[in-house]
This record gives sequence, C-alpha cells and structure tokens, in this order.
Amino acid sequence: MMRKLLEKYPVTSTAILFLLWIILYTALQLLADAAVALAGLPQGAHLTEAVRFFVFEVPKVLLLLTLIVFAVGIIRSYFSPERTRKMLGGKKLFAGNVLASLLGVVTPFCSCSAIPLFLGFVESGIPLGVTFSFLIAAPMINEVALVLLFGLFGWKTALLYMSTGLLIAMVSGYIIGILKLEKYVEPWVYETKAGHSELAEEKILFPERISAGFDAVVEIVSKVWIYIVIGIAVGAGIHGYVPENFMAGIMGKGAWWSVPVAVLIGVPMYSNAAGIIPIVQALLEKGASLGTVLAFMMAVIGLSLPETIILKKVLKLPLIFAFVGIVAAGIIIVGYIFNFVYS
Repeated sequence: MMRKLLEKYPVTSTAILFLLWIILYTALQLLADAAVALAGLPQGAHLTEAVRFFVFEVPKVLLLLTLIVFAVGIIRSYFSPERTRKMLGGKKLFAGNVLASLLGVVTPFCSCSAIPLFLGFVESGIPLGVTFSFLIAAPMINEVALVLLFGLFGWKTALLYMSTGLLIAMVSGYIIGILKLEKYVEPWVYETKAGHSELAEEKILFPERISAGFDAVVEIVSKVWIYIVIGIAVGAGIHGYVPENFMAGIMGKGAWWSVPVAVLIGVPMYSNAAGIIPIVQALLEKGASLGTVLAFMMAVIGLSLPETIILKKVLKLPLIFAFVGIVAAGIIIVGYIFNFVYS
C-alpha cells in the first residue's frame, strides 16, 4: 500500500512522511523517560541509565540515518559508475585527488566494490593516486558516519571529521601518485581491456530519483540496523557501568601514546560506522579523548581488513603496505589535531 502511494504521489507522500519524522524525532526524550517509568526502574541506578541511553539512542540514530540516506540516495542517482569514471578521467595531480575524494563521499560505493572500481578506473586511464583518493574517501566518509556523528556530537564535529577525512584521502592519494608505485600493481590489471560502451545515459525524472532515495533507505538501513542496535547496546553498557575515570586513563589526552595505539588496534579490526560510533559516544562520555577515539574509528572503517585482503588480488604487497602506512599516518595526525582543538 505504502509503495503504491509513493509511486503514485511521490512528492506528497514524501512530505507527509517527513512531517511524521519530525513529530517522532521531537518526542524521543519523552518516549525514553516514559519507557523507564513504565519499567519501574529506580532513578540514578546503573541499569536505569543504561536502559534510558539505549531506548533514546536507537530510534534517534535510525531516524537520522533514514533521513540522510534518503537524501544521499537522491544525490547518488546522479552518479553512475560510468559517469564517475568520466568525471575523473584526464584529471592530473592534486586536482584529480580533490575531485576523486569529493566524489567518494557521495557516490554509492563501499570497500566491497574495491576490485571492480580499481579495474574500471585503471582501464579508463585514471592515475593510480587519484584512484586511491577515491577508494579512501568512499568508505571513510560515508553517510552513516556523518549522520551518526552529527546526531551524537553535533554539526561541528561532523564537519571537522568530514574535512579531515577528505584531507587524508586527498593527501594520501597525492603521495601515492608522486611515488610512482604503478609497478606494484599486478600486471594483468593493465592488460585488461576496458571495453566500456559509449551508450547514452538514460535520463531519470525527479519522481524516480525520490524512489531511488527510498530504495537506498531500504537497502542500507536493512543492512546496518542490527549493527546500530548492537553498537548502542555496548555503548549503553559502557554508559551505565564503566567508571568515569577508567577510559580517561587509557584513552585520555594525557596519554600521548593513545592515538597511535588506537590506530594500530583499529587497522586489523573490521566493523562499520553504524556499529562503532555509538561505542565512540559512550567512550567519550567516560573520559576518552575525542581525537583518540575518532582515530580508532577512522582506522576501523577507513582501513578495513576485508578491503585490504580484496585489494591483494590486484596490488602487490609493497603498494598495500604503502597505502596502509600513509593513511594510518594521516589518521594519527588527525587524531592529535582533534585532541589539540578540543583540549
């Protein structure tokens, strides 16, 4: 029924749904307080605070995620893989790295697309460094990370994260480009013929783009909601039970070694923004420094182990080590910058 209404009256249905979204979002605190009261939990108890945190944050994050994914889904309908390759084709040096990093934020690709993306870009003659700028920005600065950071920490933190993430992608790709590491790409990659057809791209009407936004919500939220619930559940436990000064001693600003150690721990791990950011929020509330926990998060979602393993099929080890090392160094620097700015 809902699907038919969306197809027949896309703009009107979207406006009504947005109004319902606003009503639900503004009532979240009342709902959380009511849930705690109905459960009869004593005020101030560890369990009470953990439950309140969980009941408030789960719908809040899911509502924010739904809204942003819908908007990004509409934006993404303008960027097909072929159009993205055409936009990056012929770009040289830092201009290409800048454009590739910006496109990585809005285009519908993740680390799972590493090999086909890499092959398509190389076949199109896009420089190696420009390709890496795209591959770094796409998973690290995704709509899930930004919406959760915005919802949990505010627009300033989300903007600073996006800016520093883009800087890492641009500079890392530029360095890889000037190092001339093409010899460490597997030879068969360059032997592959592109064979891209020059078919005219089909024009899409705006109501169809609205449908693309709803499709993106169904696809993405259905995949990550469980990670959100698990992440917030872990965060609720930390929020309710971990002593205030415990995390400050391990991941606080006073521990100069905490940022590189957090990155070293994060690089071999695998998670996504949906699961890791609620934990980040809880760690911060317990005294961990913002730069340290965000460096950890960047390492986890920006240098995911599955992506590195997949890239081994097209890259030789020296290039993989250079890629991981350069990006990790950038993340460490950003971690210290966050700690300094928020000191």
